[in-house]
Amino acid sequence: MGTTKAVTDASFASDVLKSDKPVLVDFWAEWCGPCRKVSPLLEEIAGEMSDQVTIVKLNIDENPETARAYRVMSVPTLTIFKNGEPVQSIAGAKPKGELVKLIESAL
Repeated sequence: MGTTKAVTDASFASDVLKSDKPVLVDFWAEWCGPCRKVSPLLEEIAGEMSDQVTIVKLNIDENPETARAYRVMSVPTLTIFKNGEPVQSIAGAKPKGELVKLIESAL
């Protein structure tokens, strides 16, 4: 089972921007209720689609630089990166089907 990976301001470039496959970044926070709803869905998707996409989580309170750089205004914000560029973003807790569609938009 593929699981999500925590990234930081320091590891963002190597884990996300230099990845050879699309990366879904979950910008989240400890105090965020909707983030807790999305988390198990992302774990599921990570297990099902690990060969096509990497799913990472960035805690915006611990890593404010990256959140600021990508203008994350609310959490959860889910952004799919491909070839080092943000392709598409959605904010708020979404059902699994919508999360999969977001990922598929970058495949």
